[in-house]
Amino acid sequence: MYGCGRYSGRYSSQIWIIVLCRRNDTKVEPIPLIITGIIAALFFDFVNGFHDAANAIATVVGTRVLKPIQAVGMAAIANFIGPFVFGTAIAATVGKGIIQPNFSTAEVILAGLVGAIVWDLITWYFGLPSSSSHALIGGLIGSALVSGGFEAIVFGGVQKVLTFLVVSPVLGFVIALAFGILLIYFLKKYHPSKINRVFGKLQIASSAFFSLTHGANDGQKTMGVITALLITGGFLDAENFEVPIWVILSASIALAFGTFLGGWRIVKTMAFRITELKPYQGFCAETGGGVILTAMAWLGIPVSTTHAIAGAIMGIGTTRRLSAVRWGIGKKIIYAWIITIPASAGIGALVLLLFKLLGL
Repeated sequence: MYGCGRYSGRYSSQIWIIVLCRRNDTKVEPIPLIITGIIAALFFDFVNGFHDAANAIATVVGTRVLKPIQAVGMAAIANFIGPFVFGTAIAATVGKGIIQPNFSTAEVILAGLVGAIVWDLITWYFGLPSSSSHALIGGLIGSALVSGGFEAIVFGGVQKVLTFLVVSPVLGFVIALAFGILLIYFLKKYHPSKINRVFGKLQIASSAFFSLTHGANDGQKTMGVITALLITGGFLDAENFEVPIWVILSASIALAFGTFLGGWRIVKTMAFRITELKPYQGFCAETGGGVILTAMAWLGIPVSTTHAIAGAIMGIGTTRRLSAVRWGIGKKIIYAWIITIPASAGIGALVLLLFKLLGL
């Protein structure tokens, strides 16, 4: 039961519960720790937007359809709107589908967040387009393993994430490749300048679409973490995993703000170094990546926007010829993908061990 009574209503009541009410029939975490965790989650969301801004704007910048500041501004707005459009199914998966409820404490979640943030900053510094989503999953897994061993892990949820670690870039590759082949066939009688002019305009729409789905996918992961923190603090009912409206709003703002300040180290890799793109190719890559993210958002499966768009860029690049894709850069990206979950898990585990040593 809640010490101040219960309220009805979907969103507004939850705001009052956060401010006034805590459960008094279960063990709850200290409020300062919950607040610290929420701040860390929003900072992760900001870093996520900063780190993954390249995903949404790389192709539209690489084809020179939009200037960087125009592309970043558009992506920031779309990232803000995305979570309101596609619901919160992914948030539920992240919040209760990775760590078993009995081991989902504020300390474990906070350590996982730190692991994800540190790994994101490392890969941002070196310009590697690794996945912020999988950095978060890895950080949570590492801290959970220290807390309770394998019993602390929801293996069904982790298996789902690992499966789509492989599936999402492959789908992105195949969809963009198929889309590109179809366009080449139907547009072969038109002059290249006309094609570039038309698809230059269409690419603005496809980039906005991908940004919208990026916001829906990546913003929800932070929402899931914050909601899990509120449950550990006794502010929300664990049996009814529902994301408060203020959590959706704050996570969307943090992601949009981070996107607006986006990181150019990764944009250079995604936009120029994998392959050279023409407007119709950028349109195919963004549309293919956006279709994958839309489907996953509705299904509640957390996937990597980085994987989806990078696979799509490689796929559309091969429509010209295999040598048009700089596979050496692709290999470096794949290595970063493979190492992300183990590396962030290791950092998350070390952070939780440090918490224990400090008596936190």
